[in-house]
Amino acid sequence: MTDNTQQSAAPASPSTGSKKQCYVVHAYSGMEKSVQRALTERIARAGMEEKFGQILVPTEEVIEMKNGQKSVTERRFFPGYVLVEMEMTDDTWHLVKNTNKVTGFIGGKSNKPTPIPPH
Repeated sequence: MTDNTQQSAAPASPSTGSKKQCYVVHAYSGMEKSVQRALTERIARAGMEEKFGQILVPTEEVIEMKNGQKSVTERRFFPGYVLVEMEMTDDTWHLVKNTNKVTGFIGGKSNKPTPIPPH
């Protein structure tokens, strides 16, 4: 198995003054890619590209046997979750939280989510 992560939005620039951190967003299960597309469109419409980095749906490629044939399929290994790299402000929080099929952030308080610790 190989790990593969789908990404979208502008990749994070390696600037040293960046305040962007990764947050876990809970979405309706099975709607992760739809949330990823919706967030990307909303970020572009709001002109907030500089406050967001990558939007990731954690997936992996799995080789399955169907009718004697090998087929490669993509499987989500955190169903219902999307990783969003962003600078947390009131505006960015509202943009993500009010996106269709997003139920909220994971961790912390409801209005102050906790970022994923850097590794």
